[in-house]
Amino acid sequence: MKISVVVPVHNETDNVDALIAEIHQALSSQDAYEMIFVDDGSTDDTGAKLLQAMQQYPALRVLKHRRSCGQSRAVHSGVVAAQYPWIATLDGDGQNDPADIPNLVDAWQQQNDSQLWMLAGFRHQRNDTGWRKFSSKFANAIRQAILHDATPDTGCGLKLFLRDRFLALPYFDHIHRFLPALIQMAGGRVISVKVNHRPRNFGQSKYGTLDRALVGVVDLLGVVWLKKRYSLADISEVSRG
Repeated sequence: MKISVVVPVHNETDNVDALIAEIHQALSSQDAYEMIFVDDGSTDDTGAKLLQAMQQYPALRVLKHRRSCGQSRAVHSGVVAAQYPWIATLDGDGQNDPADIPNLVDAWQQQNDSQLWMLAGFRHQRNDTGWRKFSSKFANAIRQAILHDATPDTGCGLKLFLRDRFLALPYFDHIHRFLPALIQMAGGRVISVKVNHRPRNFGQSKYGTLDRALVGVVDLLGVVWLKKRYSLADISEVSRG
């Protein structure tokens, strides 16, 4: 499997060096891979750290947003620029473990299913505050009850999916929180795989729980509307004979 690893980062100067090294170590045995770090308008030394790392890691590519556009747009920019058919995404804060990417690859190979378009990480043991754990569990329960996406943890940044299937989806800000439902809407299958979740060692979260909840309500209604308006055609080509 040839993989492009897309990592959105915003003011993560203390995390990027270690994360790059871990991704390199985790994927060095793959047929081919690349790391695409998308600097989403950082105002600290993140950009400088990434530029230095490019001298050491030939597989590292860096994209830069002149201003912060948010996580979904950063992921989308990275996927558009990617050269390989499979995309793995990681959060830039170091809480996702790059060593889990090969585990997602193994899970995909074991399924042997051409309709399996996405494998979603499931943080079954969260290393977060009690309030963040509660709010995430509550949001996941509401989302599952409405969208029926059978995915226990859509907020996990660690995912593996097909590049072309992702780019065929209608884009909107915050799409990353609803990818399993949208992939299923388009006719693909999604499975969840238990992954490691680590404490944040440096920096702080770039968004608050209340902010996420407020935009989440509007987005959820939008996804419900998309599902009702989406149709799948059963197409076959007529032969000349």
